[in-house]
Amino acid sequence: MALGLTQQLPETDKHNYTKEFVEGQICILMGGRCAEKIFLETETTGAANDIEVATERARKMVTEWGMSPTMGPLSFGKKEEQIFLGREISQHRDYSEATAIRIDEEVRRIVEEGYKRAWNVLESNRDALVRLAEALLEYETLDSWEIEAIIKGEPIEKKAAPAEADSQGKPVVEPVPDRAPLPQLINPKGKPAPA
Repeated sequence: MALGLTQQLPETDKHNYTKEFVEGQICILMGGRCAEKIFLETETTGAANDIEVATERARKMVTEWGMSPTMGPLSFGKKEEQIFLGREISQHRDYSEATAIRIDEEVRRIVEEGYKRAWNVLESNRDALVRLAEALLEYETLDSWEIEAIIKGEPIEKKAAPAEADSQGKPVVEPVPDRAPLPQLINPKGKPAPA
């Protein structure tokens, strides 16, 4: 339904992000639009959500997190929570029209810098991107270790689609490529934990 997506699973629970991390996220979000322009020489609606999220993150950098050298370590826009259920948090402007224009300019600058950075990364890794696209056409889904292998130019061992069916006509799923075994969980008393 999404026509393709990328998931970035968090390795740990994290609630505090650096400016560099957020700028990196914006760069990643701009990657889809850049790829459209580089390879298809057009723009589609497929990048709509990425653009929305990137713009929202850039606006938070400027108005909430004090991560803009132009606007300084200030917070703009006071939030008020409604006391009734089902109502969203409202935000009213506590700054001038001139400040609003500067905020918009700074948000635009941050997103455009992320776009340029994404463009440069994709252009300099064009061959790896083509290999990834071809692998996705063949396999539909890729895990992180498969992506790493493809970027390095190494072959991956994965079947395109199961060819066999069991006695009830259900497809036989191929086993996942070998990975390092998970460590055995030990409870505090030194006995293996129940499965």
